[in-house]
Amino acid sequence: MDSTLDSDIPVVSDFRQQEPGKRVLVMTAVSAERDAVLRGLRGADRFDVLVAGVGPIATAASTAKALALAADKYGLVVSAGIGGGFIGRADLGSLVVADEIVAADLGAETPEGFLSLDKMGFGYTRIPVDVSIVSQVVEALRAAELAVTTGPVLTVSTVTGTSDTALELATRVPGAAAEAMEGFGVATAAHEHGVPILEIRAISNVVGPRDRAAWRIEEALNALESASSVLREVLL
Repeated sequence: MDSTLDSDIPVVSDFRQQEPGKRVLVMTAVSAERDAVLRGLRGADRFDVLVAGVGPIATAASTAKALALAADKYGLVVSAGIGGGFIGRADLGSLVVADEIVAADLGAETPEGFLSLDKMGFGYTRIPVDVSIVSQVVEALRAAELAVTTGPVLTVSTVTGTSDTALELATRVPGAAAEAMEGFGVATAAHEHGVPILEIRAISNVVGPRDRAAWRIEEALNALESASSVLREVLL
């Protein structure tokens, strides 16, 4: 089990300490997520909402490109979309706001178990989120009577499909609340440009066996739309 934060990865400052007038960059994986976010934002002109592609590599590249063109105009980057919820941590249709963004499968297998990139000494796999950002957003979501929890959101390149893998991940990252494929890519690009990061996931399925009949994608997209409506009020 590896639950140690890399001390070389500082939390980027609170977006509220940025210069007035800064914009918010929202990165989604697919057009359905983008459209849900846009519906919630209702034309708020402070937000740029882009489709970055699926997976950490595509999203890292897309986010880095957007920030390289105009990093100084952004005060916050948001990774937003749907994802899987860990049993007992996040129910279907609820929201998860990441307090830590974790590249959960970046490392090596050994006879003793998984060895993260951190432990190998080759980099970092965890990016913490500023607590003031998390607290402000979660408080606003709860005030809007939306079901929300906080915790680590795991980024994986291969979506979990078995109970054994779900248990392994939950053991490796205590408190893990959700799983998706893009957050760490977005967060890495934001971190490299010195821009604060936030990740929000609306839960469409349970992390574990892939029972498509049990997925609640529309419900999750509706929750993402509702969350975006709250963000519009919080971040304006």
